[in-house]
Amino acid sequence: MFSVIFPGQGSQTVGMGKELFTKYGSVKKLFKEADEILGFPITELILDGPKEKLDLTENTQPSIFLISFSIFSVIKKEHGINLNNAKYFAGHSLGEYTALAASGVLSFSETLKILKVRGKAMQSAVPKGIGGMLAILGSDVERVEEIIKNFNCEIANDNSNGQLVISGKINDLDNLILELKKLNIKNIKLPVSAPFHCRLMKKATEVMNLEINKLKFNESQNKLISNVTAKDILKPEEIKKLLVQQIESRVRWRESVNYMINNGVNQFIEIGPGKVLSGLVKRINKNIKINAINSEEDITTININD
Repeated sequence: MFSVIFPGQGSQTVGMGKELFTKYGSVKKLFKEADEILGFPITELILDGPKEKLDLTENTQPSIFLISFSIFSVIKKEHGINLNNAKYFAGHSLGEYTALAASGVLSFSETLKILKVRGKAMQSAVPKGIGGMLAILGSDVERVEEIIKNFNCEIANDNSNGQLVISGKINDLDNLILELKKLNIKNIKLPVSAPFHCRLMKKATEVMNLEINKLKFNESQNKLISNVTAKDILKPEEIKKLLVQQIESRVRWRESVNYMINNGVNQFIEIGPGKVLSGLVKRINKNIKINAINSEEDITTININD
């Protein structure tokens, strides 16, 4: 059994998707539609940069979705491979929205529009320079939870065994870094413009609560895994509620992957730019088959477990 997984922020690069854009008219059509929906030439930004502009959250989110959805569409429409036979669909943070579009819960245009709103809301929830994020490497979640109790910080992403990301205000993170140094715990400040997936995102939650509840969610063709609960969800109203909670909640990626494996999944197919999720899955379980699909060659050599 296999699961399809979709990446989040951090997977973007200038020029991503260029091969499929050049080869397929259907991909060009999706890009053109995205330009019209977003009201600016996102095609140009993705293919030619500049990187600094692509890395802005409000641009990154629709860009990664557009690439991931384009790859998914090429696999399905141009190669006749039905990935909706997957046991689960899951995505890391914004990747959860790609999973919604791929499973028919939202249309392509609805997903692009809501991600534009989400990106702007998250970017503006905290003034620039006030908050940040920190990766902690080589420590388990229980130990990190104990350490950060004394600092006003939260675990934003539980990515894999020994890889956690912390969000908080810059001064609180700086104090935490001093403590981690004393404890000889490796950490890296991340080049992000805001502290995602923590209570500092409250303003973004308020915006998304309004916007998500304006949308009609269809029944999903696939079981989806929620970042918030690390369990499967199917009902549209439950999906809506958890998407709103997701803005301030921990992305439970390690737990999500383990849940899928414990429920019979023995192959993960990552669809989108880069191979970030494939690397995380490998750290969680070395024995699982993983395919990262982001080129024509990747698609033609795909081999799916029944």
